[in-house]
Amino acid sequence: MKRSLLPAVVAAVILAGGCASVPAAPEAIDFRETIQAAEKAVFPALVYIRVVCKDLSSGKDEKGVVSGSGVVIAPEGELLTNHHVIDKAEEIRCLLTDGSSYPATVLGFDQDLDVALLKLERPADAPPLPFAGLSPDTVQIGDVVLAMGAPWGLARSVTMGIISCTDRYLEGAGRYTLWYQTDAAISPGNSGGPLVDTAGRVVGLNARGIIFGDQAFTIPSPTILEVLPALRAEGNAGWAWFGFLFQPLRDFDRNMAFDATNGVVVSGTELGSPARKAGVKAGDRVVAVDGEPVTALTWEQMPALERRLGRIPEGTETRFSVVRGAETLEIAFAPRAKGAVEGEEKVLPRWGFTAKEINRFDNPQLSFYAPDGGLFVSATSWDGNAESAGIKENDILREVGGKPVATLDDVAAIYDDAMAHLDEKTKIAVVVERRGRRIPLTLNYFEDPEKEIIE
Repeated sequence: MKRSLLPAVVAAVILAGGCASVPAAPEAIDFRETIQAAEKAVFPALVYIRVVCKDLSSGKDEKGVVSGSGVVIAPEGELLTNHHVIDKAEEIRCLLTDGSSYPATVLGFDQDLDVALLKLERPADAPPLPFAGLSPDTVQIGDVVLAMGAPWGLARSVTMGIISCTDRYLEGAGRYTLWYQTDAAISPGNSGGPLVDTAGRVVGLNARGIIFGDQAFTIPSPTILEVLPALRAEGNAGWAWFGFLFQPLRDFDRNMAFDATNGVVVSGTELGSPARKAGVKAGDRVVAVDGEPVTALTWEQMPALERRLGRIPEGTETRFSVVRGAETLEIAFAPRAKGAVEGEEKVLPRWGFTAKEINRFDNPQLSFYAPDGGLFVSATSWDGNAESAGIKENDILREVGGKPVATLDDVAAIYDDAMAHLDEKTKIAVVVERRGRRIPLTLNYFEDPEKEIIE
């Protein structure tokens, strides 16, 4: 039987004072002092936000109240929060740490990043406000961070955790950004509050929390800093739109892997997009943009590519090196401005439904049937006249009262005329398109559900 030589070798190393020396114990860190210092640096800039917003989701013009958090980033009163906190806001009120409160206006927002820039409405001679700076640096896994905000609409709080992941990809949430994942508790109401490192710098904006699982997701501050000048100057991020639909070379979830080590695969192009008009085809592999190589092996590498293309100025001719089969093509074309990613909407209370603009990004399934845009029914009232007439959600509005409708102004004019002649007529013909089939309906609006509820 063979004996192990390991004990003898270890003993020899120890006796010789070799590589097995025990490292010195690290100096003790007082986390309370560290946390309190970071808290003092940012807490004065923390804002509680209360929003009165429009709610047309039931086919009625109703109001809702939501709350969230924010952080002042400039002494004159600029502050950041999430877009979903102020979405469809009619009134925004902000409470500062010192107990003062001010209304706020929206300077700019980006729904894709879920970021909004607000400005507190203060007197011209008001003193400068405490503010916190956004860090341009990325964090590291294991970094200790603090999540600040007003959870559940209560008093401000601080929770501590670590960075669990620095490059989390969330499908369908954040086309242009990866997320910081942290186990610092983020509850409803924390949205829009800052994630702070132990040096007292804002490293991100908290946006998503998982109540069961103790994980939360934060928009990195370097990503926010990229679009902040555009939010100030233009009111939006100004993304360019080429119309590519990309797929990485290694798609584990779909069990797909392409026989290539560079580039990114085009899985398709969007209807009416510059890419489709330029002749880009599904299956093409883009390997360079203006001569610079691009690669997305996994989904985690996709947001950086999307952000790079999205920051190209509108109308700038861009050259794509594309591998198609055995040949490499050079295809040049310019992007268009992406514009809004959600259509405007208008409630028609007597008719009992909400009409909304078709948006290629928000309603791609409807854009297939209405490539030039138009209107659709985004909501119906359960007790309304539209429901009784057989009008359903996602019906595309083609005609109302014998007239074609393509814009909210079109349908609003017809509605206002109908309301002005209620004594003469309470029925109107409506033509909707449902899954490619046109359906004529008669909308009887003799009943007034709102009046019945009041009485």
